Amino acid sequence: MGLVDQKVVIVTGAGGGIGRAEALLFAKEGAKVVVNDMGGARDGTGGSEAAAAKVAQEIKAAGGTAVPNFDDISTHEGVSKLISTAVETFGRVDVMVNNAGILRDKSLLKMDLVMWDAVINVHLKGTFLCTQAAAKQMVSQGGGGRIVNTTSVSGMMGNFGQANYAAAKAGIYGLTRTAAIELQKHRITVNAIAPIAKTRMTEDLPMFQSGMDSLTPDHIAPAALFLGSELCADRTGHVLAVAGQQMYAFKVVQTPGKFKDGTAPWTAQEIGDHWESIIKV
Repeated sequence: MGLVDQKVVIVTGAGGGIGRAEALLFAKEGAKVVVNDMGGARDGTGGSEAAAAKVAQEIKAAGGTAVPNFDDISTHEGVSKLISTAVETFGRVDVMVNNAGILRDKSLLKMDLVMWDAVINVHLKGTFLCTQAAAKQMVSQGGGGRIVNTTSVSGMMGNFGQANYAAAKAGIYGLTRTAAIELQKHRITVNAIAPIAKTRMTEDLPMFQSGMDSLTPDHIAPAALFLGSELCADRTGHVLAVAGQQMYAFKVVQTPGKFKDGTAPWTAQEIGDHWESIIKV
């Protein structure tokens, strides 16, 4: 008996890297998996059915149940087809894992609108569309379900050359928090993971050039499985970060701040004078 036995799980961007590891682990734990991937390059260009088909076949060869899907999750039509694939093949949707992503890195002063839109569309718009569609399906089934989003350390902390990616991932954090609040009454939990792993998306980064063997997709997948299983219980609105053997949580922290005597508003000069007291955690 697996942790998600007979559950229907959709994993986007599951043709390789973290998504593939997640799809394989969910299937190993008994889930019926919809393996979604357009099979494009790291920057989102091109496309092939080979990646998703290969992962679905891997699952089947291991004795699991899976179906490939090649629809574009950055469009309403594509997401509708994705949900239909799950419902028509397996009858329902229990877990939605939003993992699909692309990169088009460039410094802020050199980034063009095409680069910005492409990354925002896949990461943020795609996560919104999939979250909304999956939640609607879960509610129509009578409620209950799990949504697992993918944010990033870049979204939480910022990163040079990734204004588009960081903005999208920060947006996913806000979306996760809000969806968790709104969907709680339907018994749908919404959480996110912030993974650090060596994949096609990250393999050329300096931190992965020195043999960081523990930073693998296989280290990330159990976090998604936990958040997608009954082990997560009613925990919702959390960001679980994973970097190899380390697991931690991201939270927005409000400082105690400083109160000004009287009723007059702060002046700009006073803000400067008390800056350290205002920002001290």
